[in-house]
Amino acid sequence: MKTYKKIGLAAFAAVSIVACKPKGTETAVSGDAAEKVYVAPGKHDEVYNFVSGGFNGQISVVGLPSGRTLKIVPVFSVHPENGYGFSEETKPMLETSHGFVPWDDQHHLALSQTNGEIDGRYLFANANNTPRVAKIDLTTFKTTEILEIPNSAGNHSSPFLTENTEYVVAGTRFAVPVDGQGDVPIDSFKENFKGYLSFIGINKEDGKMDITFQIEAPGFNFDLSHAGKGKSHGWFFFSCYNSEQANTLLEVNASQNEKDFIMAVNWKKAEEYLKAGKAKKMAVEYAHNTFDESTLMAKSEILKEVSVLSAKELKDICYLIPCPKSPHGCDIDPTGEYIIGSGKLAALIPVFSFDKLMKAISDKNFSGEFDGIPILKYDAVLHGEVQKPGLGPLHTEFDGKGNAYTSMFVSSEVVKWDIATCKVLDRTPTFYSVGHLMIPGGDTKNPYGKYLVAYNKITKDRYLPTGPELTQSAQLFDISGDKMKLLLDFPTIGEPHYAQAGPAALFTKNQVKFYKLEDNKHPYVTRGEAESKVVREGNKVHVYMTSIRSHFAPDNIEGVKVGDEVYFHVTNLEQDWDVPHGFAIKGAQNAELLIMPGETTTLKWVPLKAGMYPMYCTDFCSALHQEMQGYVRVSPAGSNTPLIYSLNNKKDNAQSPIKQGETK
Repeated sequence: MKTYKKIGLAAFAAVSIVACKPKGTETAVSGDAAEKVYVAPGKHDEVYNFVSGGFNGQISVVGLPSGRTLKIVPVFSVHPENGYGFSEETKPMLETSHGFVPWDDQHHLALSQTNGEIDGRYLFANANNTPRVAKIDLTTFKTTEILEIPNSAGNHSSPFLTENTEYVVAGTRFAVPVDGQGDVPIDSFKENFKGYLSFIGINKEDGKMDITFQIEAPGFNFDLSHAGKGKSHGWFFFSCYNSEQANTLLEVNASQNEKDFIMAVNWKKAEEYLKAGKAKKMAVEYAHNTFDESTLMAKSEILKEVSVLSAKELKDICYLIPCPKSPHGCDIDPTGEYIIGSGKLAALIPVFSFDKLMKAISDKNFSGEFDGIPILKYDAVLHGEVQKPGLGPLHTEFDGKGNAYTSMFVSSEVVKWDIATCKVLDRTPTFYSVGHLMIPGGDTKNPYGKYLVAYNKITKDRYLPTGPELTQSAQLFDISGDKMKLLLDFPTIGEPHYAQAGPAALFTKNQVKFYKLEDNKHPYVTRGEAESKVVREGNKVHVYMTSIRSHFAPDNIEGVKVGDEVYFHVTNLEQDWDVPHGFAIKGAQNAELLIMPGETTTLKWVPLKAGMYPMYCTDFCSALHQEMQGYVRVSPAGSNTPLIYSLNNKKDNAQSPIKQGETK
């Protein structure tokens, strides 16, 4: 049961003509807040904030400090607004070893880094349900790669990056039997269920992902993780719970032990073992999907093998640090010295020292083993404990000034504390039940430290009601001074978990404003109206179409028959920024298209009955947008209606093939 700061559950249930709000809510925002968040018309925000969509499956791009939503980037869910997952070019992006998955759960994000600082190139995102990692190209804000992760279930502990984007790393939330093991009884959990940690290599030249190796670990639930940095570069740290290895009623049975663990992984040592041939090759199946930004087409392939290292056999790649039970967040300060664990049920926050970790390993200061992995003594690696920080600590971010900020889910507050002394410095309420926090660059060597955003789960009295489901809330705080100051709260898209942000200048300098027609290598590109045509290949009809303000070419087509597979390959001829065109046709059983300037996109349509089918532009593009339309005549199957097309009814644009597939 949730408890809210300065407000009881009874108050929420009370029926009253007065809104039930915490005391002081009316004055929680400082007097100059409006001035600090105001972005004048025509002016830009300081910061790009990339926010996970949770059960929405997408990513929202939010400007700070205004809180304005700038874009929804489709990643793991179909997106009718622009045809992602519906167009023939993008359908392969959502293929998996389980088939086409049109909707997934997206929790965490990571911006690519160089030397431990955000570099503005890529954004990585996780799919939680069907385990995958995606890469978004931040020159186009398009998802260009999705890699499925084998031997995994519940890809929650992902995607987290090493400081030079050598790896994006993923841990499995649900311990499972290895892929291909077949029919395994649930009560054989302790014998057959394992947790796999995946180290996905990032190619330095083109950013392509591949699973370099996996580590087979005990059957824990891996929750969250972060890479070491600076002095701890070469290590990765994962929070893990369910050391009881329970398989039912985990809220009780996975909370029996006083402590669970943070797992410290020496990935540099793992690389040595991999190079020495210590990995075993495992037969698996997983999808690798890529979108080529020159052909503007995606492809999906199934890969069949992965290299696996055993933590049990190779005892010096993994170590266990005891941590208060049911840890959630696992965060590393900007210096790389301090490792913060967050036990959800603890009344303290443990802070571990990397230097002490190294000494404890060197001295073999162990208290035992778990499935072959050494357990370090708690006091041997402990820097200190933050006492009575609040209730339900979850996540910690850093301001680069020696301070940490931790979200308190149960007591609905953010707590600021000094890393060196572990003393609480400030606390401020949130509204309500805060989950993740985000400081721009807050997980890098050099946080920007001006803003903090709290992503809250409950908004009972914050916004106008919208039925049983209410929007979730983000709250923006000024952390430039000694005290946190609430500036703004704004509704969010989906259910945000983690977010990443950086100064706008990092991202705006490399923006692609339109695709150059001369660089378009799509196999069905039509670079001008003179090239437009309609070609029949058996029961397939390919329409090479152009769009420009304010007409399609061709705009009249006859000779399509019931049951034909009609492919509208629409090329947007515009060579100007922000002039997309849409395309839709009556009866299409998938979304319409949204075609960016210079881009070619394909809609597949199978007419089911004879008739006249209007087609039109769905994106308001000019004063004569309504006139941007045409017709497709569909004749009965087996009819002799010739295949012809035209623009402005000009016969020299018509085609009557003498033989199937031949053009005139």
